[in-house]
Amino acid sequence: MAKKYRLPVYMTAPTHGAWQRQYRDSAGNRVEVACLETFLSGKSFSVGDIEVMPFTIPHDAADPVGFRFVAEGVRLAIATDLGFMPRNVRDQLRACDGLMLESNHDLEMLRVGPYPWAVKQRVMSRVGHLSNEALAEFLTTDYDGGAAFLILAHLSERNNHPDLARVAAERALGMRPGLWGNRLVLASQDEPLSTLTL
Repeated sequence: MAKKYRLPVYMTAPTHGAWQRQYRDSAGNRVEVACLETFLSGKSFSVGDIEVMPFTIPHDAADPVGFRFVAEGVRLAIATDLGFMPRNVRDQLRACDGLMLESNHDLEMLRVGPYPWAVKQRVMSRVGHLSNEALAEFLTTDYDGGAAFLILAHLSERNNHPDLARVAAERALGMRPGLWGNRLVLASQDEPLSTLTL
């Protein structure tokens, strides 16, 4: 798509290096990115009139990042593929008008689920994925309550259920008076979200 429509592709340099080493076309040849834009975690850049702040996240990938976007005074952040919620991520999620956060798995479903033990250990590790319980802990203790909407994303199809993710987040928000004004939305892997307005 990027080649066909001459779109820039944004990556950190280590991510691009890993991609170059691994990605091949059907003939086995390396694929070049026609319009590559590299960026550094912790250093903001602009795409049109949108300011983008990439921030380091704990995941087992080459230089993974989350993003905070600012345009016309509105701040949105996306943080998925988190093994845990470190201080730098918590700081980037403050004072946002909208958040998309990982609520990947229910711990009990993962423990008794079909994945091999090594994969279960990876998912539960500090470079794996954020559980419903870990997200609820963040919402209970560190979330500033400023977002008009919270999107729960990256729900595992085998190790989670939308109702479990929703209930865990609602309970966490319910423990903090005044946070019920937040709209809670669950992202699906099968269909796009409806438009959200502030």
